[in-house]
Amino acid sequence: MTEAPYGFEENGRRFVLASPTAMPAASTFLWNRRMLLQLNCRGFATAQFMQPEPAKYAHAPTLEARSFMQPEQPYYAHHPGRFCYVKDEDDGGLFSVPHEPVRRAPDSFAFSVGLDDVAWRVQCAGIDVEMCVVLPVDDVAELWTLRVRNRSGRRRRLSLYPYFPVGYMSWMNQSGRYRSDLGAIVCDSVAPYQKVEDYFRQRDFKDRTVLLHARAPDAWEANQATFEGEGGLHAPKGIVDGEHLGGGEAAYEMPTAVLQYRVTLDDDDVQEFRFVFAPARDDDEIRQLRARHLSPDGFTEARRASTAYIGAGAGCLRIETPDPWLDAFANHWLPRQVYYHGDVNRLTTDPQTRNYLQDHMGMGFLRPEVARAAFLHALSQQEPSGAMPDGILLSEGAELKYINQIPHTDHCVWLPICLRAYLDETGDDTILDELVTAREGDAAPVADRIDRAMRWLLKARDARGLSYIAQGDWCDPMNMVGWRGRGVSGWLTLASAYALKEWAAVCARRGDDALADEFHAGADACNAAMNAHLWDGDWYGRGITDDDVPFGIAADTEGRIFLNPQSWALLSGAPDDDKRTRMLAAVDAHLVSPYGVAMYDPPYTRMREDVGRVTQKFPGTAENGAVYNHAAAFYLYSLYQAGDADRAWHVLRAMLPSPAPEDCLQRGQLPVFVPNYYRGAWRLHPRTAGRSSQLFNTGTAAWMYRCLVEHLFGLRGEGDALRIAPQLPSHWPSARAARRFRGAWFDVAMERVAGVATTRVAVDGAWLEDSLLHGIEAGRTYQVRIELPA
Repeated sequence: MTEAPYGFEENGRRFVLASPTAMPAASTFLWNRRMLLQLNCRGFATAQFMQPEPAKYAHAPTLEARSFMQPEQPYYAHHPGRFCYVKDEDDGGLFSVPHEPVRRAPDSFAFSVGLDDVAWRVQCAGIDVEMCVVLPVDDVAELWTLRVRNRSGRRRRLSLYPYFPVGYMSWMNQSGRYRSDLGAIVCDSVAPYQKVEDYFRQRDFKDRTVLLHARAPDAWEANQATFEGEGGLHAPKGIVDGEHLGGGEAAYEMPTAVLQYRVTLDDDDVQEFRFVFAPARDDDEIRQLRARHLSPDGFTEARRASTAYIGAGAGCLRIETPDPWLDAFANHWLPRQVYYHGDVNRLTTDPQTRNYLQDHMGMGFLRPEVARAAFLHALSQQEPSGAMPDGILLSEGAELKYINQIPHTDHCVWLPICLRAYLDETGDDTILDELVTAREGDAAPVADRIDRAMRWLLKARDARGLSYIAQGDWCDPMNMVGWRGRGVSGWLTLASAYALKEWAAVCARRGDDALADEFHAGADACNAAMNAHLWDGDWYGRGITDDDVPFGIAADTEGRIFLNPQSWALLSGAPDDDKRTRMLAAVDAHLVSPYGVAMYDPPYTRMREDVGRVTQKFPGTAENGAVYNHAAAFYLYSLYQAGDADRAWHVLRAMLPSPAPEDCLQRGQLPVFVPNYYRGAWRLHPRTAGRSSQLFNTGTAAWMYRCLVEHLFGLRGEGDALRIAPQLPSHWPSARAARRFRGAWFDVAMERVAGVATTRVAVDGAWLEDSLLHGIEAGRTYQVRIELPA
């Protein structure tokens, strides 16, 4: 059998793809505190930075921008990326690194994805080229290294053309030219605006894009049309037809940044080049970028700092199992993704409240102090009614934008659910008495604020006891179920019941039995309403529209069964044993696909005006019947809560591509992040089913990490103790884990033992009676042995 063209290296800390065509969309991402860079294996890239809202410095032209192009300006396609052309000056042979734009088949190829760097290594016609990028921790800049080695056995004369497309920057004003005084190609623009007040907001924008070099080039070009000519990106006229680039400028034309280096290499000679690609405000900022990063030690220091920064988000769990890909993912890549979400809040100034809270639920396992501050900050924006806003403003002057201007009704649900995870992990019950002052000046302890949120949930129900949906709940585009004020959400009713139960448990632990009884009664009422109005015989319906039409039921031809109501029914305790059996069987029959559990099925193929724009999305993509991993993570958590370990394992493992080529290549997903979704509609569109969205912004990461820590390996905080109750899949004979918990380390060995009827746990040689370890001492390492039934 042919060896798969991919695999982990460096003990799981690096993943290498050895083909530019096997998974052409395979991607990864780098970030720092101020910017984000996503790159794929072929060299395409997109970047954004904060100023203070997300902005770009390499642009693809929009339809609006094209409409403002002057008649004399030809439209040249823009493919945002980072490339280098390599031309043999003796025979004219041409190839490019990473793979685009020339697409010449290489002799060898490696897309090498590290935790804090990305590199491509290409060998073609005896020439080895490596391109590598790292990001500094606190600066908006890409630091690129280009290294060329001659392995052909003879002297070679080459031209190297580092090419950083900039794209259509502005319909108002754009240009580009080489500045020898700055040692850079500088592309200028003016951010477009219409309103006078926008000028004052934008006048200090970084409207320049600059490619700085450490080594002066032999030639350059700043005009994309001149560079491409009729050959296009595949065979640019500036390279194919001449010995030297023309040194042109862009004058209200599409600018670009291309440098040329003519080099002669004896056999095994190596030459290295360094570049900075970045936005800048003015000449002084460009000079500062050069001084910081193109000094002799600039790249070395940036790499050291970046490694330390990423290391600060290391997880609390290290595992060793029969599944090496899971080990590498859980030990390095999943906590890295959780850390990205929580540390920079997805690089937005107004994250959706549900996302902000769930992301910091995950952060509680990595950086609890950051999670604590986030919960307090979110509660400071609670409304007087107890409701939570649709988005959390993170900085002075930030505004609620886009989706956060549309009323959704689920945000209060996440407060007790996410805070409960933080309390279990840290034991920090003092947060509940922390005084939080809202924008209106009202000061109240955290516990009181969550009481208010729970009462708001109980109030926001119709006469049947079902929760209003307004223009969406967790499913953002379900915007027309209740826009007239009558439609209700079955999922939210169940999620409210679960949130109320979670908060009731915290109240009981604090000795407030009256509050605990109040919220338990509210949960029971929500569950009863669901059983009375939305149990459909084999599963729970998704909701009831403004026109009093239930949907997500067996009578529907599209959107018949939704996953979320079944997951949250397991959590809320709504179904009896018979309902639970029927519900799980229905999920297995209708929603389980080769690539995971679908969000619902069948997907909608046309607009349903009483459900909303979710039905207009292409069948099997995004929320329209995809294997939407965030929803699958809820189902995963509910299965673990129900003790259904093997069914949970299959859900968990399907979120991550397997080493098998028929699975990994179909998904096109590297096991370095869990994507937002894989395509569903496996019956309608089998050719594209399973294909990854390549989207790494997803609440899946936090839930998946929680499930690994608390349930698969069963190392969960409970009051002042650690509950040790793993739920390994039945086919694993053994596993190991190292767990950091409340300042101590636990070295855990798990093994299936013949003759053992129930799980038993020994800590430092002493068997526990109830799987709870009390009196944990910070700084100590505990040896844990777990024997499981064979």
